[in-house]
Amino acid sequence: MKKITRMCLAGFLFLNLHFSENLMSQEIIPTYSDYLTDNLYLLHPSMAGAATINKIRLTARQQWFDVDNAPGLQTLSIHGRATEKVGVGGIVFNDHNGNFSKRGVYGSFAYHLNFAVRDTYLNLLSFGISGGLIQHHLDQTGFSGYDPLLGEDDLTDYYGNVDLGMSYYYNNFFTHLTIKNILEGQRELFISDAGAGNQRTIFFSTGYVIEPGHSPWSLEPSLLVQYRDFSGEKALDLNFKAYYRGLEEGGIFGGLSYRRGFEGADFVNERGNNTREALQYVTPFAGVQFKNFLLAYTYSEQFNEVVLSNGGFHQITLGYNFGSNRERHNCGCHNINHLWH
Repeated sequence: MKKITRMCLAGFLFLNLHFSENLMSQEIIPTYSDYLTDNLYLLHPSMAGAATINKIRLTARQQWFDVDNAPGLQTLSIHGRATEKVGVGGIVFNDHNGNFSKRGVYGSFAYHLNFAVRDTYLNLLSFGISGGLIQHHLDQTGFSGYDPLLGEDDLTDYYGNVDLGMSYYYNNFFTHLTIKNILEGQRELFISDAGAGNQRTIFFSTGYVIEPGHSPWSLEPSLLVQYRDFSGEKALDLNFKAYYRGLEEGGIFGGLSYRRGFEGADFVNERGNNTREALQYVTPFAGVQFKNFLLAYTYSEQFNEVVLSNGGFHQITLGYNFGSNRERHNCGCHNINHLWH
């Protein structure tokens, strides 16, 4: 009985880990920790063109190398300033998990208002909107047997959605609020109860960059809260990040992120005790920027009593910065400034 219970819990945690990271949303790009590796635009449309440089970011994430058909994600984003106050951007992504995959493309428009008296200081309020076209695909050709309810052909569904967001930077302080998947709609590939077409998810994040004296080091504590409207699911990220700008033509950064979900499962462990498990994992990350190039790596390890695999989650981020023609701000706002100057 305990073995069956542990198998059921492992299945629950597999679903909870893969889907709770993006709060069970069927259409948004899964929310992992890539926003901590200089890729905030992937999460917040208001960051399109907010920086003093234009950015290209390519990410590749693979989960559980020891599990067949494990989840994987690839994203490509580009954004920059089109005019003094207007930013634009675009995202292409491919998210796959076994026989199911989703692909999509997003375009973004952002408007930036800097209320600072001098251009070198930062008091920036930004608004952003993204519109996307997404494809769901279920490959049933490899299924054994035949189920008339499923059929035997590939199934594909297309739909669109909209994200809205705003960001505010005041020197070293920052905060973001983004609402994803504002539009409701039933998905042909999924049989769900009334109201399940509501995939709206709210993200709120805030943080502060600490600069101790004239040291080349700076520290950035931050947090991210996720809330899924339909199911009420919630998750919290606690982050700590450090920057070093002492290199001649570059800089390095690194840190640690802890994610905790607020939903879980009750079960009896091997010691015969009743216990409850919620999603939790730790992600160390590190990166280096040399001139206009960026390379970053993240590794996530799940901390639960029952897990589907002993393998972790690996992600690589490659970046290129271009079009640097705006003056650096006099603050430690590293998501806005160059890491080095």
